[in-house]
Amino acid sequence: METIHIQTESKKYNVFVGEGVRNEIGTFLTNHFQDLTRILIITDETVAKLHLEKLLSSLKPWEPIIYTGPSGEKTKTFEVYYDALSTALENRLDRKSVILSFGGGAVGDLSGFVASSYMRGIPFIQVPTTILAHDSAVGGKVAINHPLGKNMIGAFYQPEAVFYDLEFITTLPDQEIRSGFAEVIKHALIFDPTFYEWLRNNVDDLNLLTLDQLSNSLIKGIRIKNEFVSQDERETGIRAYLNLGHTLGHAIESEMGYGNFTHGEAVMIGMIFALKLSKELLDLSFHLEEFIEWVEQLGYETKIPNHLSFEKLLAKMKQDKKSVGDSIRFVLLEQLGLPKLQKISETKLLEELKSF
Repeated sequence: METIHIQTESKKYNVFVGEGVRNEIGTFLTNHFQDLTRILIITDETVAKLHLEKLLSSLKPWEPIIYTGPSGEKTKTFEVYYDALSTALENRLDRKSVILSFGGGAVGDLSGFVASSYMRGIPFIQVPTTILAHDSAVGGKVAINHPLGKNMIGAFYQPEAVFYDLEFITTLPDQEIRSGFAEVIKHALIFDPTFYEWLRNNVDDLNLLTLDQLSNSLIKGIRIKNEFVSQDERETGIRAYLNLGHTLGHAIESEMGYGNFTHGEAVMIGMIFALKLSKELLDLSFHLEEFIEWVEQLGYETKIPNHLSFEKLLAKMKQDKKSVGDSIRFVLLEQLGLPKLQKISETKLLEELKSF
């Protein structure tokens, strides 16, 4: 088991990574909480079917309440958020209760927002089950979606701990592996050129990743995320660099309809667009064609879906949380491992989208 210490201004906590670490949750609950009253597990239909019994077997002294939402981004709606809060109220959770988020990034975002707003905040623990959640489960960003924008209603609310059991990710479909690994590639690009070169030289088929390769990649990604979160918990500065590829990526997700295009696959298109802009605007020295060839080999789409309107994508990007006034701010790279926030005009962006 690997233990990664996360330190933010509001809280310090640990991320435990390894096979079978779910079996440590019971001990943590006993040691960390005095007079624990109730546990609410928030999960989704897919994860509940595959893994819920495994988690429950490690929580035998307690009788957790289960709330099961729909799978994927469909769980990040006002309606599901309301239902989860209703479940907490009906089962009389109080401030001595704890929420366990059991699922991928969407379940983690929902659960954290429920925890942050129920009785003005009760503790929660992340138990991620996807590769993507190595990014989303750490750092305390919790939210639900609005039809006008992804993650627009939410909070910064840190978990008490993260238990990342690698046994859960062995059942992921190919599409979810790609979605999660896009964030691993992102972490390398914004912080660690050596890690990026290792990925290029060692990863040519995501389905043939060994558990050691995957574990090392995820641990490296979590450590890189901590470098930014520890200095800028509430994204007033450098934490925004973690959004490389997300400005266009979120717009694509929204226009495609949440859940119809995975987060990581949309972000990969956004990263390619950001790298193209970086070469043109910041003179980034980078073999973009080789990068595109590599990620296509890994199974990623690299172009904006044909039927999407550039004007509508631009409108969605203007609603991005990094935008200020009429300027859209993109995370670009001056060089590998050196990100920069760059204001880009609407006219320039529309021109670049059309040529992309």
